[in-house]
Amino acid sequence: MTEHATLIREPLQCSWTAAEAVQAIADERLPFALTGAWAGGGAIVGSDPLEVVQPGDLRGGDPFAVLDRLPQVDGADAASSRAIGGGWFGWLGYRLATAVERVPLTPVRPVPMPELHLAYYDNVLRLDPDGRWWFEALVTADRRDHLEVRLGVLRRRLSLPAPAVRAAAPEPFVIDVQAAEWHVDAVAECRERIAAGEIFQANLCLRLDSVSDAGAAVLSATALRRISPPYAAMFDTPDGSVASLSPELFLRRRGNQVLTAPIKGTIARAGDPDADAAALERLRNSAKDAAEHVMIVDLMRNDIGRVCEYGSVAAPRLPTPEAHPGLWHLVSRVRGTLRPGTTNAALLRATFPPGSVTGAPKVQSLRVIAELERTAREVYTGAIGYCSPIAGVELNVAIRTLELRDGRLWIGAGGGIVADSDPRAELDEAIAKARPIAAAVGADVVISRRIAGGRRLAARHFTVPV
Repeated sequence: MTEHATLIREPLQCSWTAAEAVQAIADERLPFALTGAWAGGGAIVGSDPLEVVQPGDLRGGDPFAVLDRLPQVDGADAASSRAIGGGWFGWLGYRLATAVERVPLTPVRPVPMPELHLAYYDNVLRLDPDGRWWFEALVTADRRDHLEVRLGVLRRRLSLPAPAVRAAAPEPFVIDVQAAEWHVDAVAECRERIAAGEIFQANLCLRLDSVSDAGAAVLSATALRRISPPYAAMFDTPDGSVASLSPELFLRRRGNQVLTAPIKGTIARAGDPDADAAALERLRNSAKDAAEHVMIVDLMRNDIGRVCEYGSVAAPRLPTPEAHPGLWHLVSRVRGTLRPGTTNAALLRATFPPGSVTGAPKVQSLRVIAELERTAREVYTGAIGYCSPIAGVELNVAIRTLELRDGRLWIGAGGGIVADSDPRAELDEAIAKARPIAAAVGADVVISRRIAGGRRLAARHFTVPV
């Protein structure tokens, strides 16, 4: 894509919330929404893209190269604005790890999702951090008339009352006892491999399954009424949909500056100030969580260092504790200056999949994951976000993410395994990460016993306030 485009921004009279906007686009073609901290905060909403790239379109080519197919934006103020304008929006699934390294993948895929979904939108609705809505577009000569019509349609639509956000209550998210015991055994096996010197850390995950008649937009809008994750994302496609409630930034590139903010180290929050203060102190003093965190920060420093100027990569000495729904996390922000000429594709090849959801050394941890996890990862632990010729690249780590296809709904959850990880505690941590996400859409988390035919014999319920 070598076209020239001009950025336009038009203010809109609209008082909708981000959740209402997500609900409003549910029936449009290939709708998406990014809400939270994206591009400085607010929301980015769009539908009806000009081009869609799916796995079959690549013919063995580099999937990340799509992110360099961007128009040149004319106008002196474009580069310095806080606009998005448009660009590529979508997901890069975990299975694209094989585009970077020759590694195996877990073969059992209960519900396959596309390895990637990237769509090019030349116009978006933008809710800025001050609560104002804008129409933003990257206007080319052949699209000018169309975009003028589009703006008129949106002005009329946004002048109407906000749509009601319909509640969505899926069935409970279930992990059966066999799968739970598999995870415990996998953690024990991983510890043996660490003791043998094969790896230092691996992130092991499990899957919790549900069913839902609601679409991704309804699930996302329902969740956003209850929690405010910094990197929420919704994409609805005929081949599968996601409603991500991620707290974690994978990559942010603006110009030649790049930032990654890995999360590693977790403890549950109870909602009581005294109990939460005590939990936070335990997290700060936890040797196990510190070991997890330091290794992943070093891994991410190394990953971005592969494409950054020598000596430019820096990380804080100590991580920052952050509060998220039901949990405390330890977060570090690692920054660097990219070498001249570094493409978006080169940045992704150097860093994908995210280190915080793989392990160290990364390549061997990918092999361990393939051997020890019971079911395959799909979008989960890949990345979701955008690539704009104005705003750069911004991608979350696709954790705390609801995936939906053909009425099947699921969440992945897990954690980093190190030498002193306790297998039962790791199962509890995975469930602690899943249950605030389930609660945000009105569901429980259940560990169940099943007998032949899938009939539930007994169940243990988990609920959490949000």
